[in-house]
Amino acid sequence: MQFTTRPEIVGTFGAVASTHWLASSSGMAVLEEGGNAFDAAVAAGLVLHVVEPHLNGLGGDTPIMGFDVAGGEPWVLCGQGPAPAAATAAAYADLGLGAIPGTGHLAAVVPGSFGAWMSMLERHGTLSLERVTRFAIEYARHGYPLVPDATVAIASVASLLSEHWTTSAEIYLPGGTQPVPRARFRNPLLADTLERIVVNANAGGGSREAVIARARDEFYRGFVADAIDAWMRQPVRDSTGSDHAGLLTGADMAEWEPTWERPTTIEFGGVTVAKTGPWGQRPVLLQQLAMLAHQDIGAPGSAQMIHAVTETAKLAFADREAFYGDPNFVDVPLDALLADDYARSRAQLVTEESSGELRPGSPGGHEPHLSRSIFDAPIDAAAGTGEPTLASMGVVRGDTCHLDVVDRWGNMVAATPSGGWLQSSPAIPGLGFSLPTRAQMFWLEQGLPNSIAPRKRPRTTLSPGMLLRDGAPYLAFGTPGGDQQDQWTVTFLLNLLSHGMNLQESIDAATWHSTHMPSSFFPRSFQPRGVVVEQTVGDAALDELRDRGHDVVVAPAWSLGRLSAAGFRDDGMVIAAANARGMQGYAVGR
Repeated sequence: MQFTTRPEIVGTFGAVASTHWLASSSGMAVLEEGGNAFDAAVAAGLVLHVVEPHLNGLGGDTPIMGFDVAGGEPWVLCGQGPAPAAATAAAYADLGLGAIPGTGHLAAVVPGSFGAWMSMLERHGTLSLERVTRFAIEYARHGYPLVPDATVAIASVASLLSEHWTTSAEIYLPGGTQPVPRARFRNPLLADTLERIVVNANAGGGSREAVIARARDEFYRGFVADAIDAWMRQPVRDSTGSDHAGLLTGADMAEWEPTWERPTTIEFGGVTVAKTGPWGQRPVLLQQLAMLAHQDIGAPGSAQMIHAVTETAKLAFADREAFYGDPNFVDVPLDALLADDYARSRAQLVTEESSGELRPGSPGGHEPHLSRSIFDAPIDAAAGTGEPTLASMGVVRGDTCHLDVVDRWGNMVAATPSGGWLQSSPAIPGLGFSLPTRAQMFWLEQGLPNSIAPRKRPRTTLSPGMLLRDGAPYLAFGTPGGDQQDQWTVTFLLNLLSHGMNLQESIDAATWHSTHMPSSFFPRSFQPRGVVVEQTVGDAALDELRDRGHDVVVAPAWSLGRLSAAGFRDDGMVIAAANARGMQGYAVGR
């Protein structure tokens, strides 16, 4: 065994791993009081919305994967809201815009997180609405320690908040002062919103399920939707430097429901790897694994492994650009993309040298479609350091959250909350949270898989994952990181499944990612042949990568990724682990 930052958690009762210790502890408290993994995931997710406001929010987006032993099959719950009905390319062109702004009202889509949490709680949970919301309400009302990165995000947009986004300044610049790291921070408006939802939902009485359904209605067809509808009519400053009203309406809110779907899977390393569909980038991980099955991946952290994984990522992400989009609107040749013969042919394109091309394939004879704008995007040596959200003052690096839960009955959840960043969208008056800005991920150029259209889901980067062994739940996993989510997890899975490391060893091992592909976020910058590598791989590996033609950016040790995972051993014991990088993720269990 190698030295690890924490032990791999092993127990018999249950475990929670997430990107914030308060969320993990809250989820574990729910398990301790008799709740199942789905109850615990909702409680932990709502806490993440409170304590990491620079990374996600109640008005954000959340794809969820789950396995309920009562049903015996994995499922996907899509908490990614679509574009408004009025969101057409012509609508933006009429405003004189050639791209969707990265911030403000024009980038807003239907907020999907709350609907997804409530739908999962209603169908698969066991506890009442009050019992799973009380942790988030308590932290919002009475305070929590604000992590240093949140204070950095607030400071970076302080002028924007105080001059233009005054509803946000009321929350994040209390008394006109910037908060300091780890000081007690409160968001009473958010506490009021959550409490009002609970009170109104309970007012009608009835079953646990009926109360939860009314809570969802309060958000999408009640006072929350009314406030959002009114707020969208008020122009606000965005990253164009001008003020614009929004396209999202109360009708868009009322007509949306989260959808239940089957996961997309492949077999690799003796397990079934499951992801959500191509309305997000998630199958790109499956494509990479399918190609890597036909290559020499080398030793852990070696130049050969970094090279093979990086070159494979370039090919998979090129296919992402050319073919992925909401399958309700476009024909995504997913079976062909994941076919073994296609993976084998693509793997043969990997040579000993770094490729400088963007090379989508032709799966099943389908011709690739790439945006003309890709090749006009700026080259950015800092590309790929997180999910970039923009403010009118410049680039602000935002990111995402993740949580994993398993319980004593064998249930499992993986979820990746994001969006609704404090630095991307002004707080809705009286509600204490912001809206998602995922519309920036669409192309206005038409005829592409990810071209904007009314009611269409943007191709997001949020990517929870799950492993099954002989059809039974084995592991829930994921990480924040934008386009890097389905790169860091590739390395994690190779360490775990191919190199025999345990969960914590797989997470702690040195990691890397390519910046060769266009970013999913405005302004879609990239760095041809770029690869960001933690310095802990060693000088010899770094020198060999340069000799192979990679444009290497050396990242400090312990700086890339915030992975977490939770699952089951073959003997039925629970396991969990979380990343020390960022100094806030934690796994708990017993």
